[in-house]
Amino acid sequence: MGRTRQADRSSLRRVAIAGFVGTTIEYYDFFIYGTAAALVFSDVFFPALGDVAGSVASFATSAVAFVARPLGAIVFGHYGDRWGRKRTLVATLLVMGLSTVTIGLLPPAAAIGVAAPVALVALRFLQGLALGGEWAGANLLTAEYAPRGRRGFYAVFPQLGGAIGFALSSATFLATDLVIGNSDEAFRSYGWRVPFIASAVLVLLGLWARGTIDETPVFRASRQALSTRSPFAGVVREQWREVLLCGGLTGVVFALFYIGATYLTTYGTATLGIDRQVVLSLGIVAAAVVALFVFLGGRLSDRYGRRNIIIVTGGLAFVWSIGVFPLLSTGSPLAFGLGLACAFALNGLAFGPVGAFLPELFATRHRYTGAGVGFNLGGIIGGAVPPLLAPVLADSFGAMAVGAMVALLAAISVVCTWTLTETSSRHSLHDG
Repeated sequence: MGRTRQADRSSLRRVAIAGFVGTTIEYYDFFIYGTAAALVFSDVFFPALGDVAGSVASFATSAVAFVARPLGAIVFGHYGDRWGRKRTLVATLLVMGLSTVTIGLLPPAAAIGVAAPVALVALRFLQGLALGGEWAGANLLTAEYAPRGRRGFYAVFPQLGGAIGFALSSATFLATDLVIGNSDEAFRSYGWRVPFIASAVLVLLGLWARGTIDETPVFRASRQALSTRSPFAGVVREQWREVLLCGGLTGVVFALFYIGATYLTTYGTATLGIDRQVVLSLGIVAAAVVALFVFLGGRLSDRYGRRNIIIVTGGLAFVWSIGVFPLLSTGSPLAFGLGLACAFALNGLAFGPVGAFLPELFATRHRYTGAGVGFNLGGIIGGAVPPLLAPVLADSFGAMAVGAMVALLAAISVVCTWTLTETSSRHSLHDG
C-alpha cells in the first residue's frame, strides 16, 4: 500500500512537471509572436500601411490564431478523446515548435513582397491550432491524475505555463535588445528573430518531459466504454450549453491577459513614450504576478469553490476596467506597471480555478474536446477581438472605450459562471 501511494505521488509529480514544462514552451512560442506583433511586425511585414493601419494589421494576424484555436481543440480533441492525452500533446508541441521556428526564418515584405504576410498568417494559424489542442490536454493530464479535493491545486501547474511563457518571452526580447545595444534598426532587422529560432531548443526539452509520463488512469479505465461517435458531435449534442457558457466565462480571462500583453505594450511605448526596455522589464514582473495569483486562485478554488473565485474576480475586473486608463494617462512608468500588474493579477486569480473547473464540467468521452472548445471559444471572445478593436476604439473614442469593452466582458463572465454548476466537490472524473 505504501509503495502504491509513493508511486502515485511520483506519477503526480511527473505529470505536474510535464504539464508545466510543455505549456510553458507552447505559451512562450505563442507569446513571442504577440510581443513581436506589438513591437516590430507592422514595420517588417506591413510597412506600406502606416502606423495605425499597420498596427491593426499586425494585431489581426495575431488574432488569426484565436480563430484557429477552437478548430485546434476540435481536431486535437478528437484524437485526445480517442487515442489518449499523452500522444496528442506530443503532436501539439511539434506543430507549435516547427511553426515558431519558421516564423523566425521568414523573410520580410521588403524581400518577398505579399508572400511574407501571407506566410505569416498561415504560420500563425498553425500556432493557434497547436495551442487550441494543448490547453485541454495538459489540464486533463493533471486533473484526471489528481485526487479529490486537490484538483484545483494540481491543475495550477499547466496554468502556470502561460505566466512563465510570457515572462520567458519578455526576457528573451529584453536580452536580445540589450545585446544589440537598444538599436531599433538592428532589432527590426534581425533581433526579433532570435526568440523564435531559440524555441527549437525548448521544444526538445518539452518532448523529453512528456516522454516521461503515462496515460491518465481515468482515460485508460474509460477507453473500452468510449462511444464510436465523434467526440465533437457528442459534446454538441449533450453539452452544448456548457461549451457556450465556458466561452463566456473565459472571455474576460483572455481579455485581461492579452490587453496587457499586447495592446498595453504598444500603448506604453507608442502613446505614453515609455522606453521599450522598461516595458519589457515590467512585463516580466507582471508575469510573476500572474504566476502567484494563478497558484492562489487554484488553491482557493479547492477550499471555496471554483464558481465563487471566478465570480469575485469578474467583479473586481469590472472595477479595474473602468479605472485603469485614467491611471495610465499619468504617463508614469510606475502607474503603467501597477495597471499591468493588476490586470495580470486578476487574470491569474480567475485562470487558476479554470484549469480544474472546465474539465470537471464535461464527461470523459468528450472531455478533451468539450473543455478545449469552450476554453478556446473564450479565446476568440476575449483574446482575438479586444486587442484587434482596442487601437480603433482608442483612436476613435479615447482609451476609456477600451476599458468599457473589458468591463462588458467581465459582466458576461459573472453571469455565465453563475449559471454553471459548482464542481469542486465532485468525487472523481471517471464516469464510465
